[in-house]
Amino acid sequence: MFEGLLSNIDLVALSERAVAMSIRVAGALLFLAVAWMVGAWCRRCVRKALTKTHVDETLSIFLANAARWTVLLLAVLAALGMFGIQTTSFAAVIGAAGLAIGLAFQGTLSNIASGIMLLVFRPFTVDDFINAGGVNGRVVEIGLFTTTFDTLDNRRIFVPNSLIFGGTIENDTYHDVRRVDVAVGTDYGADLDEVRAVLERAIGNVDGVLEDPEPFVYLLQLGGSSIDWSVRAWCSTEAYWEPREALTRAVKIELDKAGIGIPCPQMDVHLDGRLLRD
Repeated sequence: MFEGLLSNIDLVALSERAVAMSIRVAGALLFLAVAWMVGAWCRRCVRKALTKTHVDETLSIFLANAARWTVLLLAVLAALGMFGIQTTSFAAVIGAAGLAIGLAFQGTLSNIASGIMLLVFRPFTVDDFINAGGVNGRVVEIGLFTTTFDTLDNRRIFVPNSLIFGGTIENDTYHDVRRVDVAVGTDYGADLDEVRAVLERAIGNVDGVLEDPEPFVYLLQLGGSSIDWSVRAWCSTEAYWEPREALTRAVKIELDKAGIGIPCPQMDVHLDGRLLRD
């Protein structure tokens, strides 16, 4: 009889604990969901405020993301407190496991450190067109872990920050002015002065070429089957590809008008008649 009564008491106590724990879990999940929305709202507010104050877009994206993750981190610590877990004890645990965590996340920590260095030294910013980490494209976002690119064929690529900061970074849009180089080879029989005049006339027929710095024609070398030239002109970085195509087209048209050929590589084969008779 007493054993049955104790069993009933234990079941009642367990059910009450289960209900209380379920309420805590539901409350924690609801709290985390609200914190997720609040974090997203904080990110939008920080981004909007920094945009109004004309802060650089790269830095504004980084600070907005940092604000969001700070809210989420505080929410996780608060949710743990709902279950009676003393969050202050985490400092000792983290200190004891610091070496293991550092070794386990050395790649992640390297990406974070590289992302911070990219923001500090600023070799490029959002909307710059760069070649880094084996990717050639426009920078969309510089995050804590990765840098996001959009390529010319409209592909989105995510590259770890450590690969970018640890390698060579080529920023094609860093300067407002960029040089266009068009290589061309001409016949050996063509007069050098005439060829130079024709190529200079081709530069003058192209829109978008700047007068300062002054364009010029450079004699590169005496090649195996042609005399090699380089036609060099300067244009705005934003309109780089149009003058480049127009200059290539103008060079071909002007050489054709002047009757100056552009030879192709060729090989002369001489056959020995004695070998053919044998």
